[in-house]
Amino acid sequence: MKKIIRKWLKKFGFELFKANATNSSLHQLKEILDLLSIGVVFDIGANEGQFAKEIRNIGYKGKIVSFEPLSLARQKLLKVSKKDNKWIIHNQLAIGNYDGEIEINISGNSVSSSILPMLDSHKFAAVESSYVGSEVVPISKLDSLINQYIDVNSNLFLKIDTQGYEWQVIEGAPESLKRARGLICELSLVPLYSGQKLWREILDFLEMEGFSLWAIQKGFTDPRTGQSLQIDAIFVKKDLISHLT
Repeated sequence: MKKIIRKWLKKFGFELFKANATNSSLHQLKEILDLLSIGVVFDIGANEGQFAKEIRNIGYKGKIVSFEPLSLARQKLLKVSKKDNKWIIHNQLAIGNYDGEIEINISGNSVSSSILPMLDSHKFAAVESSYVGSEVVPISKLDSLINQYIDVNSNLFLKIDTQGYEWQVIEGAPESLKRARGLICELSLVPLYSGQKLWREILDFLEMEGFSLWAIQKGFTDPRTGQSLQIDAIFVKKDLISHLT
């Protein structure tokens, strides 16, 4: 019966399989959260809470602290997190490399909103992502906030998805990086936002900060050509890896 169902599904472009760390990016992420005994996840660039909901759905039970700069997205974030007492929504805030204020561009699809100007390479691959407005918001270094949410016994994991602004987030987080056991970061393979750092520079920097690349996951793909434009990369502290394998 299973063979018949699989054959029927393939005919329509679907496949049936049991999700695990080898075939599911979410289960792969859950595996490393478990291996690292993560108790606190900083969700940087939370948007409407998609990432936090996903890790809850696969069984992560620790604390989540979400940071979101856009007013409308944050309102939705507050609603979806309301019944989760281990999910904290920080005050409206962008994370970067200084404390102050900054203007953020609002995209039509919300998830592509960025502090940086969007390039045609992004617009052409996702027409609905074009900017439709902007908003002035507070901005802060992660290091200015970290002690509000963790102590010396916290096992911290960072999620950084800031649409081309990842480098500035990392620049403002030297102490946070020291205290993090691992992180997942969106990396662009080609320029999508003006002035952004690409995957190689961020990868090299994180390696110098004591992290090792653990996994690469599929991200934003150009539907016209199939070209990979962004990936999600999981990093783990080098000195912890020998204890995991």
